[in-house]
Amino acid sequence: MEFDFLAPIDTEILNFMQGLSSQQLGSKIVLHTPDAFPDLNKIKIAILGVLENRGDKNSVSKVDLVPLRKELYRLYPGNWDASIADLGDILAGNSVEDTFFAVKKVVASLIKKKIIPIVIGGSQDLTYALYRAYDDLEQMVNLVAVDSKFDFGKESEAVSATSYLTKIIINEPNNLFNYCNIGYQTYFNSQEEIDLIEKLFFDAYRLGEVSNTISISEPIFRDADLVSIDLNAIKSSDSGNFSSFSPNGFNGKEICSLSRYAGISDKVSSFGIFNHANSVQESVIIAQIIWYFIEGFHYRSNEYPFGSRENYLKYTVPLEEEELVFYKSDKTDRWWIEIPFISNGNNKLKRNTLLPCSYEEYLAACDQELPERWWKAQRKNSL
Repeated sequence: MEFDFLAPIDTEILNFMQGLSSQQLGSKIVLHTPDAFPDLNKIKIAILGVLENRGDKNSVSKVDLVPLRKELYRLYPGNWDASIADLGDILAGNSVEDTFFAVKKVVASLIKKKIIPIVIGGSQDLTYALYRAYDDLEQMVNLVAVDSKFDFGKESEAVSATSYLTKIIINEPNNLFNYCNIGYQTYFNSQEEIDLIEKLFFDAYRLGEVSNTISISEPIFRDADLVSIDLNAIKSSDSGNFSSFSPNGFNGKEICSLSRYAGISDKVSSFGIFNHANSVQESVIIAQIIWYFIEGFHYRSNEYPFGSRENYLKYTVPLEEEELVFYKSDKTDRWWIEIPFISNGNNKLKRNTLLPCSYEEYLAACDQELPERWWKAQRKNSL
C-alpha cells in the first residue's frame, strides 16, 4: 500500500503536542502515530514531510522538520471546518529515485481521494516527483513556481534542485501544459533561459513586478494544479535563512499572500514548500505560509470547473482580428477569458478553454490590447 512509505510523527512532536491547549492547531489535527493511521475518508488536507535533500548540492545537514512542526502546531487556526491530517514523513530512500517513487505514489493516491497534500521538503527537485504524480490522472498540468530562478539544467544532468524543470519539459509522458514563474530575479537567470521561457510560451513575472502589485498573481494561481515554493525566493531578513544569504526576495507578508492565493484557488490540488535550510528561524515563516494556504482553502468558492454559465456575466470585446469573450462571476467578481478550442486530437486540452484573467486585462482588451496570456494559451492549444 502507498501509505506504507510514510513514517509516523516523531515522538518529540507527540510529547510537545501534549502541552498545547485545545484551541491550538496541533490539538485539532489528526496524526499518524506509531499506533494509528488517520482515516483518510474524513480528511481534506494532508501535511506530508519528505526527508530528502540530496538534490541540493549545497545542503550539509539532513532535513529536520521537528522545529517546523512545533511552530505550525502552536499557531491558532482560523474559522476552519476542514479536517487536516499530518501523515508523517517519507524517509530518504536508498537513491533519490526511490524517494521520488514514494512521493509520486503517496501524492497520487491523495489527489485521487480529493485530499490536497502540503508537501514540505528537502530540495526542490521533489517538485518533479509531485509533477509525476499526475501521470495516472489523464490531465495536463499547470505548474506555478515561486522562485528566483527558472531551474533549467543540461539534458544530460541528473535531476536536482536547480535543474528539475528541464526534466519536467523533456521527459515522457509530457503532461505539462503551462509553467509560470512568479518572482524571478533577472541577475540569477541567463538571457538564454529568459528567451527559452518566451519561446515555450511560458509565463514569468519579475520580483519587482509582483511585489508592486501582488494581485496580478491571483489569476495565475487560479489556473494552477501544482504550486511549488522555493524558500530561497524569500529575502533572508524575513526568512531567517542566512546559510544561503539572499538580500532580495519576497517579504513575509508577500509570500503569505501568494500562499493564500494558492489555497483559495479551486484548481490547486498539490502544494509544495522546498529548500528548507533547517534553521529554526526559517521554520517560523514556513509555518505561516502553510497557515495561509489552509486559510485560503477555506475560502474556496468552488467556481472551477465551470458548470452552468448562467451565474456569469458575458462580455464580448471585438478587436480588429479577434473577438474576445470574457466572463465575470457575480459571486466573486473574478474574471475569465475564453480560449477558442482548436482540435488537435489531444482531448486533454479541452479543460483549458477558459483562462482565469484580471479585470485589468479586460480593460486592456477594451482598449484593443490583446492579453499576452490569452495569446500564449491559444498558441499552446494549437500546437
